[in-house]
Amino acid sequence: MVAAVCGKSLPDGTSDLTAAPNNLVPDLSLLPAPSAPEAAEAGLQRWIDAAVRGNHEGLGDFAQGAADDPTLGALLAAIFGNSPFLGQCLAIEPDFARTLVEQGYDAALAGVFAEIEPVALSRASEETVMTALRRARRRTALAVGIAEISRAWTVEQVTGALSRFADLTIEAAVAHLLRVGHDKGEIALPHSEFPTRDCGLIVLGMGKLGARELNYSSDIDLILLFDHDRVTYTGKTSVQEFFVRLARGLIRILEERTNDGYVFRTDLRLRPDPNSTPPALSTIAAETYYESAGQNWERAAMIKARPVAGDITAGTAFLEILRPFIWRRSLDFDAIQDIQSIKRQINAHRGGAEIAIAGHNVKLGRGGIREIEFFAQTQQLIWGGRDASLRVPATCEALRRLAEAGHIQADAPEQLGEAYRFLRTVEHRLQMIDDQQTHDIPDTPERLDQFAVFMGYADTESFSEALSQRLHLVEDYYAGLFEDEADLAGPGTLVFTGADDHPDTLNTLAGMGFHETAAISSMIRAWHHGRYRATRSARAREILTELMPRLL
Repeated sequence: MVAAVCGKSLPDGTSDLTAAPNNLVPDLSLLPAPSAPEAAEAGLQRWIDAAVRGNHEGLGDFAQGAADDPTLGALLAAIFGNSPFLGQCLAIEPDFARTLVEQGYDAALAGVFAEIEPVALSRASEETVMTALRRARRRTALAVGIAEISRAWTVEQVTGALSRFADLTIEAAVAHLLRVGHDKGEIALPHSEFPTRDCGLIVLGMGKLGARELNYSSDIDLILLFDHDRVTYTGKTSVQEFFVRLARGLIRILEERTNDGYVFRTDLRLRPDPNSTPPALSTIAAETYYESAGQNWERAAMIKARPVAGDITAGTAFLEILRPFIWRRSLDFDAIQDIQSIKRQINAHRGGAEIAIAGHNVKLGRGGIREIEFFAQTQQLIWGGRDASLRVPATCEALRRLAEAGHIQADAPEQLGEAYRFLRTVEHRLQMIDDQQTHDIPDTPERLDQFAVFMGYADTESFSEALSQRLHLVEDYYAGLFEDEADLAGPGTLVFTGADDHPDTLNTLAGMGFHETAAISSMIRAWHHGRYRATRSARAREILTELMPRLL
């Protein structure tokens, strides 16, 4: 029975499982050992039992044959012995595991994506849509997770596949909701057979989704807009209310946890002034906000913006309208100073003090992913207005082009690019342990030891040394930006940009004597949105950034 798995038979009549297309394990030496051997053994047995119960022809024999195969057996041990989440996915999807072995990663994922084709799902019931998206999410997580653990894929291939899956799921959910609105007589779609075509609804992917650099267990940052001139509203309330309900429906379809899990945690807080605007707003309202109250950190965020679903043509046109806001052809001293403040609010110094590895946040902490992104984005904002070649969303590509243009050190792309890929690998493996949106290195000796093994290191010391080396390299580069400028971090990091509280900022506020640190952080961010007369001008907000450490 095992001989039917791959098609290449060995002299003894069994099958060479490792001869599958797109060999799942290109280099056995790169596989991590199981950090929990007992869990690996128990998980493998559960998987074989699940395959036998699956009652598909030859599935039980396939599972046993894979477990006995030296290469696939080592891969399975690495999965079950390090990632409870992936182990659970394997137990649920033994048949898809066989598809992976038979077809390879690319073909197997192409089949998954074909099952959530947006036009087809637009005609299905909401229950069917939610079930299909959750099943596809589980299979995508499994395929991409195995490709990452086995080092068969690069970081760019991993993030690209995750981003492509996100695009498809958002488009499928939006197409379904638009068709429901059309069938109920609330809107008249120009092309009912292709609901999103020329529909007037714009879904912008922000952050890592916009740059096609999505994390393994990432939230997705979206901005939902609608163009009055492209929407034919035929309902009884208002076009605004319809799209607000659609936005809430989109979040429900993606976020709601069912027996099949969820698809994506969805964050709409990168829209203009999120505390005072609805979850979906008109393009006119958005344009007015960016022209009157848009901040430099929002310009930096817009570098990665990309229409990911809905009316792609309208989304592209909207971003073109925003081009003068994002890419200023000439910047005055105050604007450059404010861009510099994005960096200067973070407490970073060349040759800084030792960075504690246990509990360190590899995204927002010192020397982390965010510092590499800001290193590129601040330079893009300053020089990109005059040089269109610098207007790229992907971090490593932006570094390469900045170096070619002579704006950063020639060796920065290679050094920071290697650090970026290493930190993203750390981030992905942290998240695939339990499918949690976490960026924190384990803070207990036992869990840190286990994670070091999952990263492929012999012990915690060697992993800590490798991570520390990258963190210090990034911090040195980052601290070198505008190093002649005054530090705005005060007694520690004080960052009030974006939609999230910066963990180091909360710690700094606590050290200054504040108790309700999250409330203080949220309040200061609100000041920067220009809600008060005193902060409505761009210059006023620039001065506020300079004064904030002293005010606090």
